[in-house]
Amino acid sequence: MSTIQPPLLEMRAISKHFPGVKALHQVNLVLYPGEVLALMGENGAGKSTLMKVLVGAYQPSEGQIFIDGKAVRMKDPRSARGMGIHLIYQEPNLALNMKVTENIFLGAEKTQWGLLSFQQMRKITQQVLEQVGATFSPDALVGDLSRAEGQLVEIARALAFKPRVLVLDEPTAALSEHESQRLFEIIKHLRGQGLGIVYISHRMSEVYNLADRVSVLRNGVLIGTVQRGPEDPNRSPVDPRRAGINAEKLVQMMLGQSLQEFQKNPQGTPRKPVLELIQVTDGKKIKPTSLTLREGEIVGLGGLVGSGRTELARLICGVSPLKSGKIWLQGNMLDLKSPRDAIQAGMVYVPEDRVNDGLFARLSVSENISIGVLERHSHMGLLNFSEVARQVKNTVTRLNIKLSSLHTTVEDLSGGNQQKLLLARYLSLNPRILLLDEPTAGIDVATRAELYRTLSSLAASGMTILFISSDSAELVQIADRVLVMKEGELVGEIDPARGESITLEHIMEFATGLKGFTPEDWKKRHVL
Repeated sequence: MSTIQPPLLEMRAISKHFPGVKALHQVNLVLYPGEVLALMGENGAGKSTLMKVLVGAYQPSEGQIFIDGKAVRMKDPRSARGMGIHLIYQEPNLALNMKVTENIFLGAEKTQWGLLSFQQMRKITQQVLEQVGATFSPDALVGDLSRAEGQLVEIARALAFKPRVLVLDEPTAALSEHESQRLFEIIKHLRGQGLGIVYISHRMSEVYNLADRVSVLRNGVLIGTVQRGPEDPNRSPVDPRRAGINAEKLVQMMLGQSLQEFQKNPQGTPRKPVLELIQVTDGKKIKPTSLTLREGEIVGLGGLVGSGRTELARLICGVSPLKSGKIWLQGNMLDLKSPRDAIQAGMVYVPEDRVNDGLFARLSVSENISIGVLERHSHMGLLNFSEVARQVKNTVTRLNIKLSSLHTTVEDLSGGNQQKLLLARYLSLNPRILLLDEPTAGIDVATRAELYRTLSSLAASGMTILFISSDSAELVQIADRVLVMKEGELVGEIDPARGESITLEHIMEFATGLKGFTPEDWKKRHVL
């Protein structure tokens, strides 16, 4: 990437004011052809607002946008797309009851002689699906696809219209490492074709891997931009010591202060078993599976997207029916007919999709937290409002949820605060076992470290935590022990108590099938 050539895109002195709030103030952003510009900042820093101004979803209060040096006005997202600017949101925006081809050309259908040209649209869809490495058919119903596959449809939809500027907002949040690597290859290929790419991410490793420059926002203000330094052939491509772009500098720019890295608590003497699964299966995705979770430990559950991690968690907590096998909790065999049974036994499952499956977006923070404890604080049909209010306030304080009022609606919270709110609601149930599915998806580095510290504190107090993540790096960082799934079955365990090191390489060896446990291996490790 050479900055000698003129900018492809300029945003000059962009400000955006909402009633009582300055969301952006005099922000300048420059994007050159053939570069990846990473955009970083805490949740609420103004990243999404700036990009919505770029694509015409918001009109700027002040400032101008230039394409190829010419001032333009984005009246709406459709006009932005007409100028070659496409924004792919973190949450897929797809019509679930329509086919992949229909989603890609929705609102921009191709016609011939006044009739829809299905054959031409399907052909283009097949080409862009191959470009993003998708294996599903153009005729597949989007509602039958996984969240990760939906993200690939979004990317393919943008590529079908040959964009000049592509904005990706946390695109790997729902992707496995293998799928993420494929996406990185696509991005590098598009960069080589001269596209300008704005890449919003909280994951430092992705920024090191992809970014030519990094711009950092804090409280709606551009703090600065750092340039990728010269490559050292003897240095890892994701080495944070690279000149110009490094974690310490970026975190300090985002927060205005340094952030002490999270350190997990060292494990003491082995704890007693709390939850034991014996040959459990749903008769569909999950093959007969046995495992043990111990008191006060954080167990990471890794594997590629589609490996069965979520399905196993849903099976454990009564969301999906158990076809055969046994679940024991502290010596008592459970008969789970619903999530309510699991909650009463002391287990809660925090789902991956906090927007659709976890929170009531149009209700207040107070209502979202209290909804799970109303029964506990009622007597003879009368609700103890003061006790409910006390618990809500304590929970918000405990997790440092940032909001102006307990009456703030969930949809007005940042992604990080939504995630903390979801966790708060389930913690209000005082569970013994907490199952978390992708709890850090789309949250910033500071909130992520704060969440890690909270979970570490909960584990130290005796809570057992199953932590599901597509980001193997965070499993290395937080987990006391890691289990790995592949194609619906547990294929490996990495246990430091046995002298095994939790590393990215070891996790991926199991996840990709390079290594795998036999039934005899499991018998040697666990009493089944």
